[in-house]
Order: sequence, then structure tokens, then C-alpha cells
Amino acid sequence: MNLINYILVKILSYFPKWMVKPFASPYVAGVTADKAVETVKSLNNKGYVATVDILGEHVATKNESFRIRDEYLNLYDRIKELDANISLKPTHLGLGIDPMLAENNLLNILEKAKENNNFMRIDMENSPYTDATIDIYKKCLNKYDEVGMVLQSYLKRTAQDIKNLNSDKFNCRICKGIYRESEEIAYHDNEEIRDRFFEDVKAILNGKGYVAIATHDITLINKIENWIIENKIPLDRFEFQVLYGVPMGNKLQQLLDMGYKVRNYVPFGEAWFDYSIRRLKENPNIMWYVLVNMFKK
Repeated sequence: MNLINYILVKILSYFPKWMVKPFASPYVAGVTADKAVETVKSLNNKGYVATVDILGEHVATKNESFRIRDEYLNLYDRIKELDANISLKPTHLGLGIDPMLAENNLLNILEKAKENNNFMRIDMENSPYTDATIDIYKKCLNKYDEVGMVLQSYLKRTAQDIKNLNSDKFNCRICKGIYRESEEIAYHDNEEIRDRFFEDVKAILNGKGYVAIATHDITLINKIENWIIENKIPLDRFEFQVLYGVPMGNKLQQLLDMGYKVRNYVPFGEAWFDYSIRRLKENPNIMWYVLVNMFKK
């Protein structure tokens, strides 16, 4: 099956956009900010909160990074009446060009978040950017408390990063990780990654931080939920996060019924094609998952 998925992804990357769109449309909230706002309103009406992301990574020029910065500044104004915040990628704001460029862009966006009394999440990308992203996060946190970051459980360094960062101001999304990394720095066994994820969530909650539990692994969610209940973890110490549009049966409604905060990650933008192909290449198993759900619909 893995080989079939890989071949399908390779073929799909050569297809015209109109043929690829069905694979992306259930999971991307359109191209425009208007569509993203409509999606967030619909989610809010169902009891979910949201985080909004403008699709794209690795801008090529400073001017392009400034354009993305300005789009995020406008987006904060667009969502100020909604129960939503923003997630953004440092390379989309120039980290691959110059760390100072990304830092200045992020600090500008952070000022807008502060002005709107909102929250900003700095996404984590592949390992060449981990240290720089953590450094930028620390500088942002010195300016404004309502800023968070992301750590990936498949990286072997993550447990130590949590120890170094955990505090009453630490707000961290924990995810398994999707980028291809070497066995020297990352776990590759699925069960080992699942175990590390569980331990990372516990480490933050046993400390003073806040954790956003970002996974579609229902078995893992159930295990974490049982631990949370057994240890009487307050509701204001954590939330569950999922990608918009990923089917999870009735699990999300169950989490809402328990009084837990459930946040949908809502991506949108012109870069939906490149984003979708890149994600499929990074994890070809998603291809079969998408095909199955397309035919279900």
C-alpha cells in the first residue's frame, strides 16, 4: 500500500490544479480570507474554536515576506470578533532568507495580536529551523505573554526542549511531526512516536505550561483523556487540536460534550496546491486516506 500511495502522489503532482483540488478542498478553507472567516464562523457556531493559517512556506524575497506579514496584520482585524487566533510559519516570513527578517516580521505581527488582545502561535518546521524558531519564540514571549510555539514528538530533542521551556507562560502545541528527518535526530517507529507524544503532554501538564494536544490518533487521544481525568487536570491547562476537515467519527463531539476546548487548524490561501502536494509527498499514506474519504462522500 505504501508503494501505491507513493506512486499516486508522484503522479498527482503533475496533474492540473483542477484535478488536484478535490484532494485539497475538504481540508483547505478556500483561497481568500473571506472564505476562511466564513469557515471559522461556522466552526464557532458548532462550539469549536479555531486557529487560522495562511498557506505557504519559504518565501524567496524580502518583499514577499512583507506581503505575508501585512496579510497576517489584516487577518487579525478580520477575526477579532471570532473565537480564533493565528498560526504562522517562520519561513513564510523570511526565516530561510535572514533570521532577523523573520524576527522583525513576527514582532510586527505580535504587536497586532497584542493590540487585538489575541494569541499568536509560531509553527515549527523542519529541523534546520528548530533553534532559530525557539529563539524567536523566546524574544516574542519577552514582549507579550499570549504567544505560543510548537514542538514535534518525533524529534529526540523535544523532551529536553520541554524541560528548558516549561513555565507558567509556556503555551505549546505538541504534534507528532510530519517532516522527513534522519534517524539520528528523529524517532521513526510509530509506537515510539506515540509514546513520546504521551510523555511530552504529561511533562508539560506536570509542569506549569499549557498544552495544545494536536493529533488525529483517537487511541492516543483516549489515553491522554483518561490520564487527564485520573490526574484531575484543570480544563484551562490544555486543549485538543485537529486539522480542519479530517473525519474523526463522533470523537470531536464527545470531547466538546466533556467540556474540553477543541480547536480546528484552518489553512487557506493561494498556495493550497503546493502545500497539498508537499504534505502528500512528506506523508504518502495520507493519499489513501484522502481517496477513501472522497469515495465515502
